[in-house]
Amino acid sequence: MNNATLNTLLREYDKKKFNAEMNFEKEKNNFYKTHPELQILNDNLNSTALAISKAILNNDSDLTEKLKSNFEKLKLEKESLLSTLEIPLQAKEPLYECKVCKDTGYTISDDNKSVLCNCIKQKIFDIEFNKSNIGNLEKENFGTFDFSLYSDEINEEKFNSKISPKQNILAIKNLALNFINNFDNPNEKNLLFTGNTGLGKTFLSNCIAKEMLDRKKTVLYQTAPIMLDSIVDYRFGKSDLKQVYDNIINVDLLVIDDLGAESLNAMKLSELFNIINARLLFQNDIVKKTIISTNLNMRNLFETYSERIFSRLASYYNICRFFGDDIRLKEKLKK
Repeated sequence: MNNATLNTLLREYDKKKFNAEMNFEKEKNNFYKTHPELQILNDNLNSTALAISKAILNNDSDLTEKLKSNFEKLKLEKESLLSTLEIPLQAKEPLYECKVCKDTGYTISDDNKSVLCNCIKQKIFDIEFNKSNIGNLEKENFGTFDFSLYSDEINEEKFNSKISPKQNILAIKNLALNFINNFDNPNEKNLLFTGNTGLGKTFLSNCIAKEMLDRKKTVLYQTAPIMLDSIVDYRFGKSDLKQVYDNIINVDLLVIDDLGAESLNAMKLSELFNIINARLLFQNDIVKKTIISTNLNMRNLFETYSERIFSRLASYYNICRFFGDDIRLKEKLKK
């Protein structure tokens, strides 16, 4: 990753943390002013805790026990008082933007190492890789997905299906919700969206991305042409993109858009297989999921890509075929 980007973000995090804690102190002091009895109890607890420390240092066991008993009584008294008061949230604890890292940008891993929190990793992805690709999630989410744009008409000859476009998109939505709710289950399949342009594939990908971001998962969006060109450049030493490759392999959710729009060669086929295959492996007890979106149908995919790639898609992805009339045109007409 770009160190300048990380340093800039860490400075922003310092400001956020400082502001959250200053606001907390302000709200807490305001609350104490309206409830002086609580402030008195707090002061007594602090002075008693200090007295206990001194008694321990002086090896005065009798005084230590007496003070500890008094400390417990004061705690119970405070708890009893707090239970009768309506305390505003901002006076209970600092309102950090990220509850996981408390706006430090770092968390402690299972092996007791300091690691970047998912929240700051996601900001780096958005700045350096996602750009504007998934920057419109406030407008593109399940709350704004207009399923009424899909037709109720069943036209087997036109759509090659015995159900209507609306029934189909609702079924795909259910698959997407299962994908979200079972994201950490290694047995939950990835998603492959196929179908013509203008049928909602990218929109639904963004809906899922929004849900996963809200659940503190990291999301990386890449178009297939840019992703594969970047990796080939890295392999040939034309650019220092090792971090990009590592992120593609290790991000929680990878969205590969526009598969089939890239110019293919043997090396790109090999890299594409490596990415798909590596993300299927359940490494370090971490589940990684992938959404692939393409305008190609399954026959086109079979004819375009190697048997190894096609077999992974057919075996480990839920195939979601989008069909119907172009909803972008319907949307414009509706406006």
